[in-house]
Amino acid sequence: RFRDEIGDWRVCIHSPFGSRVHAPWATIIRTRLDAHFSSELGDGFGAEVLWSDDGIVVRLPEAAEDLPMELLFPDPDEVESEVVAALPGTAAFAARFREAAARALLLPRRRPGQRTPLWQQRQRAADLLSVASKYPSFPILLETTRECCNDIFDLPALRLIMSEVRSRRIRVVQVETPIASPFARSLLFGWIAVFMYEGDAPLAERRAAALSLDRELLRDLLGVEELRSLLDPEVVDLVEMELQRLTLDRAARDADELHDLLRVLGPLTEIELAARIGEASPQLLQTWLEHLVERRRVITVNMAGEQRYCAAEDAAKLRDGLGLAIPVGLPTAFTDSVSAESGESPLRDLVARFARTHGPFTSAQIAARLGISQEIARLSLAELVGTQRLLTGEFLPGGSGVEFCDAEVLRRLRRRSLAALRKEVEPVDSAALARFLPRWQGIGSGRSGTDAVAEAIGLLQGAALPGSLIEADILCQRVKNFSSADLDLLCATGEVVWLGAGAVGAHDGRVRLMFRDQVAALVPAVATAEESGTDEPHHHVLRAHLSTHGASFWAELTAAVAAASLPYDDQSVLEALWDLVWAGEVTSDSLSPLRAKASGGSPRSTSRSASRSASGSRSRRPSSSAARASLRVSRLGPPAGAGRWSLTAPLFLPAPSPTEFVTQRALQLLERYGVLTREMALAEGVEGGFAGVYPVLKLLEERGQVRRGYFVDGLGAAQFAKPGAVDLLRAMTQPDTADRTDAWVLAATDPAQPFGAALPWPESSGRPSRAIGAYALIVNGDLCAYLERGGKRLLTFEAASRHDSWVQMLGSFASATGFGGSSSSSSRVRRLRIETIDGESANASSWAEALRAVGFTEGYKGLSKGA
Repeated sequence: RFRDEIGDWRVCIHSPFGSRVHAPWATIIRTRLDAHFSSELGDGFGAEVLWSDDGIVVRLPEAAEDLPMELLFPDPDEVESEVVAALPGTAAFAARFREAAARALLLPRRRPGQRTPLWQQRQRAADLLSVASKYPSFPILLETTRECCNDIFDLPALRLIMSEVRSRRIRVVQVETPIASPFARSLLFGWIAVFMYEGDAPLAERRAAALSLDRELLRDLLGVEELRSLLDPEVVDLVEMELQRLTLDRAARDADELHDLLRVLGPLTEIELAARIGEASPQLLQTWLEHLVERRRVITVNMAGEQRYCAAEDAAKLRDGLGLAIPVGLPTAFTDSVSAESGESPLRDLVARFARTHGPFTSAQIAARLGISQEIARLSLAELVGTQRLLTGEFLPGGSGVEFCDAEVLRRLRRRSLAALRKEVEPVDSAALARFLPRWQGIGSGRSGTDAVAEAIGLLQGAALPGSLIEADILCQRVKNFSSADLDLLCATGEVVWLGAGAVGAHDGRVRLMFRDQVAALVPAVATAEESGTDEPHHHVLRAHLSTHGASFWAELTAAVAAASLPYDDQSVLEALWDLVWAGEVTSDSLSPLRAKASGGSPRSTSRSASRSASGSRSRRPSSSAARASLRVSRLGPPAGAGRWSLTAPLFLPAPSPTEFVTQRALQLLERYGVLTREMALAEGVEGGFAGVYPVLKLLEERGQVRRGYFVDGLGAAQFAKPGAVDLLRAMTQPDTADRTDAWVLAATDPAQPFGAALPWPESSGRPSRAIGAYALIVNGDLCAYLERGGKRLLTFEAASRHDSWVQMLGSFASATGFGGSSSSSSRVRRLRIETIDGESANASSWAEALRAVGFTEGYKGLSKGA
């Protein structure tokens, strides 16, 4: 997006999918923007949207700074309803309505020999539209909507694209530029076309009050449910057999049941009756028929060119509806005219019974069955559709053309098909989850640059990650050619902040990378000084100075400590400062101090103790020479104290309510993992455990924002997933369906590494854990090997024998700029030396030969390799 000449925002969506997709998409965007910004900018706000074959352009006023991305990408399940709701307020609808009304001769010419100006046609059509809008079933309204949705728009394609965006198969890249790009300029060239046919747009009153269409009738016209792909062919066949009494449990067992069968199904031939008597013999069927005919309970008629048996109760319907000759001597109750008493149509009743006892059918099928013309059949079918006893659409898998089905039969088919579909959907195994998580979190995606770093942080924010591994082992897996400068840029501009989440040893700790505006919603409140152990004098002085003076550099911090007559040597101030950092109270605008802290490097200058106690000095004010010394020490300072330091307290304001905090935490967990299980929530250290976020997840499910199901085998029934994540998870059931090799060397603490958190560790001779500095070697979702911190001990698992590629991965990993890809961390060494494999000497291990083949050399203590 960018600003135009007068300062308004222009948002350009570049897309290659064409105008049939962009037109309904733009319609949805305009409606959503109007609803979103009218509450902020007033009811007079109206978004202007232009679409073409190459994309969509949106104009927003200067005050509309924040544009939530979800406004531009609707839920695929709501595409149809949103388009139908917004369609009456579009110029396309008004233009098509005018054309449809003209075709229906509702806009007659006063002088047939002369043309009517277009502007007068618009006015006349607008008047007709204002009256027609009061009648939701007005045919021209429905025809206009059908024409727009089926002929002009490509809604199935739009739903598919939105599903692909949601499942992250299609990536959305956001760019803000100072001026329009060359591609955006070509879109802007046609901006004036938005106003060229403004006369077709309805009046403001009609735009504000959307047309109230008969949605059920419109659904019948559109046939948008696409049941051909939903209905199971086997279910359709089984249900029709049940309706036609062709199953053994529904077969006739005596003459009375045979009579009932004819009353339900209508006239049948003797061959058709023989198929509905189960294991009874043909002789027994003949006996039953003779008995029923003799007692006048069943009669024979010549129907559609063949002799059929029918219940005597149907005699009047067959005579009046189809004109068939019926035997004489029947009781008067069976021969009185049907329509004379009830006003019902005998033919319509026969058609309705056929529909009740069959699955989806065509007009040609029922015409052939009843022995009538297709035109007469269509008239009766149309009457039943009008009363909603029948539905019309495309139902049968593999069928073509329009079909009809009884409403209750169709509901039965849908229920049974969905039940069969659920039964077929088996939970995936743990290996599929291990393949899914790296894909979902963008590992190996090939994305690069600052935007890719920001996108990775969007998934990782809130997670407490080891500071020594964030760049070299976590971000570098998600961003191709990762550069620390990109992360520093995000921190320097204030978009990203980092907060400590507890020290781990003397030189490392856990850190949360956060977008500044998300800190309060995702990070727990900072503990008190007593709880965090930051209640010493140095802590109080630094805290008070930062609270009073704001962001400060190292020299200012040491000067504040010196002014308080406390020891102000580098070591004392640095330790106190990092105590506050790990407690989450203080942060820096750069990650350089964190890198220096993790490297375990020594200060630039020798620590000095130039301070004096208050009682042992002649004056509370340090001498001028001491002051100069303190300034010199402070200016040089340790690398871990570089940068500008500030309190994090303002980031937590305004404080969210407990409900808001839990809700945002649940949404972030879903965003990070795609499929959230109890084990994942526990591994994240969520306050209150999984029970703490479960009520929010359940509510999200009820609102349709997440799905609940048994997606991964063995992980409990309470599993929740984002729309689109389930499809990607199921696509991971077979390793060979991947479009790239699923082989990773992941830090044991990486959120994308599921073992030890979402999944249990496989059986082994050791005790693997999610320790800082340890690595997991995963191939196609199987954990093959585990390299302990320092690299001295290697554990292999059963899957290692099935995937030889892990050995090559380990060799490449050891060669990448030293063990682990960097030598800056205290957990890294310049050369990987494996001393034991599965508890025995590496040199004597069965894997020694394979490791030597990828460049490991045998030494006194084991196998080694390095850059």
